[in-house]
Amino acid sequence: MRHLLSTLHRHNLRRHLLQYANYKPQKLQPPPSPPLPPKPPKKPTTLSLHGESWEDPYVWMSQLHDRVAMRHMDVYMEQEEKYTEAVMSDTERLQSKLQSEMASRLATHLSTPPLCWGPWLYYRRVEEGKQYPVLCRRLASLHEEFISQKSPSAGFDFTSGKRIEQKLLDYNQEAERFGGYAYEELSEVSPDHRHLAYTMYDKDNDCFKLSVRNLDFGSLCSKPQAERVSNIAWAKDGQALLYVVTDDSKRPFRIYCSMLGSNGEDVLLLDEPRENIYLNIRHTKDFRFLTVSTFSTTSSKVFLINAADPLSGMKLVWECKEQAHCIIEHHQGYLYLFTDAAKQGRPVDHHYLLRSPVECSYSPRKWESVFVDNQELIIEDVDFCDSHLVLIVRECRKYRLCSVSLPMPNAKAAVHLKELNPQFLSLPDHVSQIMPGPNYDFYSSIMRFTVASPLMPDAIVDYDLSNGKWNIIQQQNLLHERTRVLYGSASSVNISKDFSSSNAKDDHSWNDLSDYYACEYYDVSSHDEVLVPLTIIYSRHRKKGSQSPGLLHGHGAYGEILDKRWRSELKSLLDRGWIIAYADVRGGGGGGRKWHYDGRRTEKLNSVRDYISCAKFLIEEEIVQESKLAGWGYSGGGLLVASTINSCPDLFRAAVLKVPFLDPSSTLVHPILPLTPADYEEFGYPGDVKDFQAIRQYSPYDNIPKDALYPAVLITSSFNTRFGVWEAAKWVARVREYSIYDPRRPVLLNLTTDIVEENRYLQCKESAMETAFLIKMMDS
Repeated sequence: MRHLLSTLHRHNLRRHLLQYANYKPQKLQPPPSPPLPPKPPKKPTTLSLHGESWEDPYVWMSQLHDRVAMRHMDVYMEQEEKYTEAVMSDTERLQSKLQSEMASRLATHLSTPPLCWGPWLYYRRVEEGKQYPVLCRRLASLHEEFISQKSPSAGFDFTSGKRIEQKLLDYNQEAERFGGYAYEELSEVSPDHRHLAYTMYDKDNDCFKLSVRNLDFGSLCSKPQAERVSNIAWAKDGQALLYVVTDDSKRPFRIYCSMLGSNGEDVLLLDEPRENIYLNIRHTKDFRFLTVSTFSTTSSKVFLINAADPLSGMKLVWECKEQAHCIIEHHQGYLYLFTDAAKQGRPVDHHYLLRSPVECSYSPRKWESVFVDNQELIIEDVDFCDSHLVLIVRECRKYRLCSVSLPMPNAKAAVHLKELNPQFLSLPDHVSQIMPGPNYDFYSSIMRFTVASPLMPDAIVDYDLSNGKWNIIQQQNLLHERTRVLYGSASSVNISKDFSSSNAKDDHSWNDLSDYYACEYYDVSSHDEVLVPLTIIYSRHRKKGSQSPGLLHGHGAYGEILDKRWRSELKSLLDRGWIIAYADVRGGGGGGRKWHYDGRRTEKLNSVRDYISCAKFLIEEEIVQESKLAGWGYSGGGLLVASTINSCPDLFRAAVLKVPFLDPSSTLVHPILPLTPADYEEFGYPGDVKDFQAIRQYSPYDNIPKDALYPAVLITSSFNTRFGVWEAAKWVARVREYSIYDPRRPVLLNLTTDIVEENRYLQCKESAMETAFLIKMMDS
């Protein structure tokens, strides 16, 4: 046996030696070539205006009525989709991990907190396995019993044995009516709680369709049923509905009144033939009056309608020779006007509050200022109930919330706010925005607000102005993986505090995350020495010092406040050592009208230079590593970031542009989708030579430098955005054509589906891809 094993061993050894003698080492395979970007066809077209001519080889991408062009576009979009998939293929595992992280942070409870109005509590909830929510209500008198189930099947409470919930509208059924897609723009319950008026997007006809549902029987009313509805308001205690319809250019131009239960035709109250005049309608919070606003770029008017008799005519109560923001409320015989219109012909920088008796013999009507102007305490917004006026005010960067008892004393002159003994309400630190809730119940002393912060998930808070209590009604708790929702007095997660308590020193009651993340503020000197607010957020435990990668957000358009709310998807970057920064550049909100005007039209480049200054500040102060800064912009913010890249291509390593506005020259001169006066006021009138020259100067598409090394860019767009996908496609094609090709710095175009905004998990998927793109580019 030993001899046999020895023979076998020698035989195997000889075989292995022969194999080794004949072995030829295999050549190392070269790494696969990086995917090549698609090249769309060029069809040069010459455009001209004001004596200036320019060539655009990609105009064909926006020719929506050219079938041949659209077939080419479909092919090109498919190529872009495959290219993006190929470039990002090595991040599939990272994307999956990020998506799991983000999905785990989603609030598990999707119901909105109950809103009390009269005898009812209204709320929306999502049933298991359904895509869209259900609008429900239950009697407030049964609120205390609704504690055994957060969302009982068919509204049945198994503890009390009572059916206490009424389904008002199932949006899953509405999706069946509208081709599988349910998007609601307006929704108003009548003041008698018997009807619901709402508008749903009709995808086939590209408009919002008005429906009215009888809440007693759940059936649709035979009238009114109108298309292209932009605004609705109830009158006559719910017996009449006024609505505004738009023309073919989506301009609100007609107001109708429909009497529910009648067989007559809807009455036309106002028809505005002038193409530059827009209409709007709303009711005062006590439902005593309706206000009709007509506005253009050169004038603003407000008319008053008696809600008890909506066919009795309109009375002019306010007029100014400029486009101004005008909101009128009524309280015990007085009209209150919140506006930013010029005072005595002089423009103002902020809103202010005026008052005038309803029965006024003066012509024109005489309005008196309520408060003495105070530049150190700016009134950002107001809200009314029967017993109190609530003011959202700002001291420099600090937002505050205060209430004043009503009715106010009949002072002959404006008073200082402090003379009315305002009660300042509790807020956490680092508040970035305060937004009033619906607050439908005018006669309730409880008012709801949403409090936002970069270091805290949004908190929906009820303030009881009569007894000094405040309740956090709903807020996601990231530390304990639960969401605060008030469903009854036995709710263990309801947080109640007195106004008299210190200004939220116990931030843990707000689910504040300041133990884990830090928020810092800077004032950055821009090119003209104007100071630009810069906010940065970072993880206290993961910050890498000067080696940290960073993401700089910007918007700077329409006078809108830059959204600095806590976003759970950014936690994935913060926990990987990223710095998240926000540049409040000119053109945006938070700094008054002058701040807005200094960054629009002919001054638009101020926004770009402010953004550049903030980016350089982050690098020079070693807050972010020089080669690891990325930019992020949405819509008009996409224009800001793209223009910055044109000016300083080497400033960023990567950028994410979401549905960006990139081709203002073409869009403003030859609009394909309807634009509003606000769009032209913001970006300029091409008919004006100075505006046109400014547009040509800041336009991202028209100022791409040749032979520059561009950063990696991911553009997300859709065919259903106001700034069409062709803008993104044209910019991508021209950047690739002009810039130096580097496969480590790809320019990608990602098309989203229609339902991303409606599906939280698809949103996570999109956010995971964007985050993976940023991480990949910084690591490459």
